[in-house]
Amino acid sequence: MNKTALITGASTGIGRELAKIHAQRGGNLVIVARSTDKLNRLKEELEAEYNVSVYVISKDLIKLESSKEVYDEVKSAGIEIDYLINNAGFGGLGKFHERKFEEDLAMISLNIVALAALTHLYLPDFVKRGSGRVLNVSSTASLMAGPLQAVYFATKAFVTSFSNAISEELSGTGVTVTSLMPGATKTDFGKVSGLDKTPLFDNLFSAYGVAKDGYEGMLAGELDVITGVSAMQKIMFKAVPFVPKSIVLKQTRKLQETKK
Repeated sequence: MNKTALITGASTGIGRELAKIHAQRGGNLVIVARSTDKLNRLKEELEAEYNVSVYVISKDLIKLESSKEVYDEVKSAGIEIDYLINNAGFGGLGKFHERKFEEDLAMISLNIVALAALTHLYLPDFVKRGSGRVLNVSSTASLMAGPLQAVYFATKAFVTSFSNAISEELSGTGVTVTSLMPGATKTDFGKVSGLDKTPLFDNLFSAYGVAKDGYEGMLAGELDVITGVSAMQKIMFKAVPFVPKSIVLKQTRKLQETKK
């Protein structure tokens, strides 16, 4: 039987690559994003190439009611979800007190509230069935605080902590939760957030490579998947807890300062 994956933020970047990887393996899809045109093009592409079924939901998950609307629509369509992939999210560069709070509030709504809401809606179904996979796309940003991206880093810290905690709660149920923590990745994220003009985005990893590692980690039921980082960066992340926090904060800020 084909597994069906629900993927948010599926129109571009890591989400799009996750959809393609799942389709390549014969899986059906429910793809969710704001852009109807991009979703429909992806649907046509995947159905034609891989002979799978792709159901499109155009929805702005920033709106509080949207997660329940997605869940209800999928139920009404008679589609059973096997893999829930919470990928939708965005960031924003600048000092917290100088940014528009409405933008940060929207970020919290998408990065945290929508992710938690969809997870809360689907977990009872997964647990009752005794099977299911959840992949929550976090970031290596979750491993530290992020001056000039204070809210984004904090939202990703929530995603990783939340994912790890409920993974343990679900032990023995047949349901797993995986946190995907990529480094700087070649997607629209850098351009939209303004980070494409910072040293942090000097060396980008492919969205396909990140998606593949995350997908494989999800299937294996891994707790955390850190990918899209160099060997030196991996060493640095492991050293973070042992370095004075003030030094880590200063270095992180430098990486996110716009080049002159």
